Amino acid sequence: MEVNPKSGLYYMTGGFYIVIIFLLGIVTFFVNRYLAMAEILLGLSLCIFNYIYKKHKEKKISDMFEQMTLRIGSATRNALMQFPLPTLIIESNGKIKWYNESFCETFGENHLYDKVIGEILPELDTENIFQDPPVPVQTTLSSNGRTFRVFGSQPQKEEKRSIVILYFDEITEYADYKQKYQEERPVSCMIFVDNYEELLASTTNAFRPHLEAQIYKQINDWAGEHGGVLIKYEKDKYNVLFEYRYLEKMVQNKFEILSRIRGISEGNTIPASVSIGVGACGQNVAENDAFAKTAINMALGRGGDQAVVKESDQLNFYGGNSKEYEKSTRVKARVVSVALSGLIENANNVIVMSHKRADMDSLGAAFGVYRMCRMQDKPVNILLESYDETVKNMLDRLENVDDYAGVLLNTQQAAARTNGTTLLVVVDAHKPSLLEAPALLKKAGQIVVIDHHRRGAEFIENTALIYHEPYASSACEMMTEILQYVTKKVSLTKLEAECLYAGMVVDTKHFTFKTGVRTFEAASFLRKQGVDTVAIKTMFQQDLGTYIKRAMIIQNAEIFRDHIAVSAYHEFEENIHITIAQAADELLNIKGITASFVLSKTENGVSISGRSLGGINVQVILEKLGGGGHMTIAGAQLAELSIEEAREKLYQAIDDYYLETVN
Repeated sequence: MEVNPKSGLYYMTGGFYIVIIFLLGIVTFFVNRYLAMAEILLGLSLCIFNYIYKKHKEKKISDMFEQMTLRIGSATRNALMQFPLPTLIIESNGKIKWYNESFCETFGENHLYDKVIGEILPELDTENIFQDPPVPVQTTLSSNGRTFRVFGSQPQKEEKRSIVILYFDEITEYADYKQKYQEERPVSCMIFVDNYEELLASTTNAFRPHLEAQIYKQINDWAGEHGGVLIKYEKDKYNVLFEYRYLEKMVQNKFEILSRIRGISEGNTIPASVSIGVGACGQNVAENDAFAKTAINMALGRGGDQAVVKESDQLNFYGGNSKEYEKSTRVKARVVSVALSGLIENANNVIVMSHKRADMDSLGAAFGVYRMCRMQDKPVNILLESYDETVKNMLDRLENVDDYAGVLLNTQQAAARTNGTTLLVVVDAHKPSLLEAPALLKKAGQIVVIDHHRRGAEFIENTALIYHEPYASSACEMMTEILQYVTKKVSLTKLEAECLYAGMVVDTKHFTFKTGVRTFEAASFLRKQGVDTVAIKTMFQQDLGTYIKRAMIIQNAEIFRDHIAVSAYHEFEENIHITIAQAADELLNIKGITASFVLSKTENGVSISGRSLGGINVQVILEKLGGGGHMTIAGAQLAELSIEEAREKLYQAIDDYYLETVN
């Protein structure tokens, strides 16, 4: 045992006097030898006595320190043995080196020395306890219906292995109350019957009461099965309140109420369907209600016949495998036309913006807004910076027309003309990340969104007006209907009408996909405005090289899951996405193929175009890869991936889609 070096100074305080005696002896030697010898002998005696005394004191202090240490060690051992919490010491290899009686009583185990903790408590993760770098232990353990909070010291290195002391604090009662609270939290659910008026109109008068009764019965039965309270507050709108514990069962069953409603057959010629919005995990009931409203708007914006669950900031989608049905009424188009006219009238100027790499649908809709503004003598510009080959062909026709001089702006010019009095009209898009200049959203005074794509989780916020109809064939169809309800008589120029008509041709694949009665009515109106269909046909002509590339893509297609065609173009080209989309369309002409996907290289990764005949929802598949679109037409961009890596991700997304659909 070490002794404080200062203690030696304490025992040598007589050394100074001994030295004086020796010095006196030396001096006296020259005067009296006998006296000098006596003084020297006295000094030696004092030295010997001082040394012996010092050793005795050191031993006494050492013994005192040792006794104190033994007493403290004994107290520590007694404290651990009598500690009220179950306690044990384990090594990094999992072997138990010590435990107290409380541990034996709590876990009903005895004779545990050198046993592996994993055999006694397999639920305890020892790897996380002995992690590198070592940290204090704090975890939760559930064993035999009991819950413990496990905490302990930071692992300490002892010879070859680390050891740690673990304490087990039982919190079973707290855990039970917490679980009970989680399970009994209220959940708000809104259910809207899709296209209620059209559904009743498709049913004969004699069967309408039966149809309405069946819809109510199915929803009421479903609510009752999940312990919910059903409130019908409008003829086609319901509210259900239930506990959170039932939500997991609904999710596992993929909201089977969707298929129950679709199965109703009471003389209706179009299938019945509902949209469901669920709000959960809010701070209170009011926030859950707000979540449910957001979710139901999302479900309706994605075409209906699906459930959307919003838990805090997370959105999950279920269903959405049915085709959208066109609404026969144009009331909303008329209301939007009046509202948009008012917003244009109150703005100092108008900027029209669409998505990156504008296509004919976005350009046509933009020129529809342009004509509406010019009818009200309001300054208007179109932001157009990146676009495809078809748009370029149309711009070549517009180039020498004086009326359109200075109408088109790039991003910098549009930003300079945008301020707090500007009305920003976004067409053919609703996701900020896809816009040509998202920064303008914050600069503009008011924002209008006109779009037909199925709604995604990302959406433009703080809008003054939203016209979002996923049943519509194109943004051009929507804009054409708006123009027909303008107060003044509409007079489109031939080029503007052809822009709108060409946009409808592109998005309907020459009036094949997503084409309803209103689509043809809009096309008929544009035809009366002087559309030259031959000129439109010429505008979509391709050169021989592009035609050959498209044929090669089709030739290299692989068949996945018996009826899905997947192909790829491995070279990077500026405008190859048009050829890719056309190849995806052509693949649907192959017998037995119900969906197609074509991949192509981009500057930053891979682009995917998806097409379907309606039996497979390509939007849901490509949403898993960060894309979106419609049930029959969708796309996605995958950054920093090769074609093969993207293909594997696509196959996995298709497998997941089938797994969700079957289950």
